[in-house]
Amino acid sequence: MKELFCDIAVIGAGAAGLSAAHAAASCGASTAVIDREEAPGGVLLQCIHNGFGLHYFREELTGPEYAERMALQVRKAQVKMLSGHTAISITPCGEEHELILYSGKTGVTRLHAGAVILATGCRERTRANIAVPGDRPAGVFTAGLAQKLVNMEGVAPGKRAVIVGSGDIGLIMARRLTWSGIEVARVVEIQPYPSGLARNIAQCLDDFGIRLDLATRITGIYGRDRVESVTLSPLSDPGKTEKIHCDTVLFSVGLIPENELARKCGVRLHPVTGGAVTDSAHMTSVPGIFACGNALHVHDLADYASAEGALCGKSAVDFLRGERAPADIPVEAGLNLRYTAPCGCRPGVPNRFYMRPAKVLNNAVFRAVQGNTVLKTQRLQAARPAEMLTMEITVNDPAAGVIRFELEGEEA
Repeated sequence: MKELFCDIAVIGAGAAGLSAAHAAASCGASTAVIDREEAPGGVLLQCIHNGFGLHYFREELTGPEYAERMALQVRKAQVKMLSGHTAISITPCGEEHELILYSGKTGVTRLHAGAVILATGCRERTRANIAVPGDRPAGVFTAGLAQKLVNMEGVAPGKRAVIVGSGDIGLIMARRLTWSGIEVARVVEIQPYPSGLARNIAQCLDDFGIRLDLATRITGIYGRDRVESVTLSPLSDPGKTEKIHCDTVLFSVGLIPENELARKCGVRLHPVTGGAVTDSAHMTSVPGIFACGNALHVHDLADYASAEGALCGKSAVDFLRGERAPADIPVEAGLNLRYTAPCGCRPGVPNRFYMRPAKVLNNAVFRAVQGNTVLKTQRLQAARPAEMLTMEITVNDPAAGVIRFELEGEEA
C-alpha cells in the first residue's frame, strides 16, 4: 500500500477546499488536496453562468473562471493535488490522522496528516427525499445532474420540462433549458415564498416569462417508459389537481451537507444544518478535524465558502503549531433564525457568523445580543430564508455569557 505524509489534508477541491489549502500552504504547512474528480473546482465547473467572485475576487466571473483562479493559487502554493482519489475513512491515531484513499488508477493509499479539513460540499435532495408518488419512468433528474448533462456533456435532458422547487440551481436551469430550446412549462414551489435568490427569480424566470406557482406541490409523476405528465395541486385546495404534459422533471428541492466521512469518524452533527458543529476556528468536536463550506452548512454564495475556507486553513495551521485560543463564548440562534455557524465566538478578535432566517420578514432588525447588551444591529429591507445573513462582531467580555442572534420584522 502506498503511503504519503503531509501536515494538512483537505478533502474536497471546490471553492472552500481550494481556499483552505491555499491558506494552509501559504502559512508554510505541507498540504494535500484529495478529490474524487480529475479536475479541481467541484460544482463550479458546471456553473457556466456569471455572478461568482464579486466578494472574494472583487470581479464578476463564471463558475469555471472562479475555479481556475482558485486552482492557480494552490498550484503556485505548491499544494499536492490527489485528483481521482476518494477518501474512504479517517482514523485519529494519536497526534495524527490516518486517511485511506482509493483511486481506480493507483489503488489504495494511506495518507498521514496532522490535521484534516472536511470540504466535501453537499448533495442534492431527490424525488425519494420528498416522497413523490406515481410511476418510475425515465426523464426524472435532479437539477444539478441536468446542469452537468447540458453544460459539460452537451446532452439535452428532454423537450418539455417541469421544475419542482425554486432553489437557485432549478431557477438557473429554467433559463439554461430555455436557451437550449427546451420549453419550461412550469416551476412549482411548496413554500409560500421562493427558495432561491431574488436576482435569480428576476433573471431566470421573470425575464423569460416562465410561470412560478407558489404554495403548490407535485402530487404525481406518470409515464410508461418516459415521463408523460405530472399532476400539481395548490396547498389552498388539495383536492384540486392540474395535469401538465411534459417529458422531463427536474427536482431542485434543497441540498444536504455531505457528512458521511464526518459521521464515520465521530464528528458531532448539527440537528438543523446536517453539517458539522464547529467552534470559532471551524474545528469540529474531534480535535484536529475541521470543516468549512457546504460541508458545514449550505451557502448561497461560493465567495462566502471561500472566505470560510481561508479561515479554516489558517486555523488548522495554528492547531498544528500548538497555538490555542482562549475558550469560545457560546453562540446560539435566537428569534426567527434557524441556526448560526460557527457555534462559538473567540473573544478579543473579529468573528464572522453566517445564518438563515426562518421566515420572510420585511423592515427587519438583525442584531447580536449578549446578556442585556446589544452588541451590533443591522437594519434590513427584507430577510428571506433563501439568502444568508452575515455579521461580524468583536466581543471582549467572555463573562457576560452566551451571544444570541435575533431577527425581528414585519411578516410578509
